[in-house]
Amino acid sequence: MEEKKINFESYFKDYPSTDGYFGKYGGCYISEELKAPMQEITDAYFNICKSRRFISELRRIRKEFQGRPTPITHLERLSGQIGNVQIYAKREDLNHTGAHKLNHCMGEALLAKYMGKKKIIAETGAGQHGVALATAAAYFGLECDIYMGSVDIKKQAPNVARMKILGANVIEVTHGLATLKEAVDAAFEAYSKEYKDCIYCIGSVLGPHPFPMMVRDFQSVVGIEAREQFLEMTGELPDHIVACVGGGSNAAGFFSGFLKDETVNIYGIEPLGRGEKLGDHAASLKYGTEGIMHGFNSIMLKDENGDPAPVYSVASGLDYPSSGPEHAFLRDIGRVKYDVINDDETIDAFFRLSRAEGIIPAIESAHAVAYAIKLAEKLGHGSVLVNLSGRGDKDMDYVIENYGIPQK
Repeated sequence: MEEKKINFESYFKDYPSTDGYFGKYGGCYISEELKAPMQEITDAYFNICKSRRFISELRRIRKEFQGRPTPITHLERLSGQIGNVQIYAKREDLNHTGAHKLNHCMGEALLAKYMGKKKIIAETGAGQHGVALATAAAYFGLECDIYMGSVDIKKQAPNVARMKILGANVIEVTHGLATLKEAVDAAFEAYSKEYKDCIYCIGSVLGPHPFPMMVRDFQSVVGIEAREQFLEMTGELPDHIVACVGGGSNAAGFFSGFLKDETVNIYGIEPLGRGEKLGDHAASLKYGTEGIMHGFNSIMLKDENGDPAPVYSVASGLDYPSSGPEHAFLRDIGRVKYDVINDDETIDAFFRLSRAEGIIPAIESAHAVAYAIKLAEKLGHGSVLVNLSGRGDKDMDYVIENYGIPQK
């Protein structure tokens, strides 16, 4: 398939298809038992997504509770250290709870209230989705169960504490690698037993239809704001935009604002981790093949048996063996270039941004910052807009313990 065959003016009406496909990716591969509950969620979403009352309420929440719109910051000193390319950041770290995740969590929780559900359940890796969902549950008066791998619980202690303070039940997952993939497994299993009274609020553009579409739609506020703000700030569109990609929610929302702008180059950055060996990274779009897991068809990393492979990333929010189906589609049609950044480059960018601009990024976001720096070093001129998807408070203890604090 070639990019020129895609009409990006009507893209969001055309994709996904009515049965949840972005080309050959996506769909709804779930048990018979869950098909009716999933259809209930689909019907409810389509019923309210165009509702004036729902849209008005969500806009009010974003303005009065989340603090949106989040600003764009010109990273002037960092840019000056590199050369003549100007780097900017869309500041999702300033969204309430410190990351982009609340954008879809408030929407999903509002949907749960509309459906008359009493509980919301989810998985989390870096803990930002868990914190955001716990926040949404508290806001709407809902019960909240968060499944989290024991490895990530140790790495992300501040976010675990925040979830508990907000009233969520944090359920430790100890089987397998005890990271994000296993947390998703456990949350799906719980949902299959409790779907009458709850909905599963997936934390990214993953899972069975309608979640890849629904999460993207809720996150599209990031791209819409960013495009308008950059035009107002500079009088033109950015030459390049960059976002990190694990499951891909921040990237999907950010990219959506620029897909139809042919002059804007779009980059999605996956974690190369310790290197190219299977088990040392989580770069599914670069090294994976087509496969089905967690209810959707996409590109995934597989072991010798064809099962989801072990993955690794210094960023807990990126260590997932697949990526959202829309990202696989955008890769195939050539609209988005997906590339990789390793752990060392990420940690270097973490400290460079902190010291040049007074902004401590999430390790996930530091992957995008690292790529923006690398891109700026190659280019002679132009502009790069990075989606700074979250703040790094949650990562400081882990970074100091494992990497120390470099001398100036």
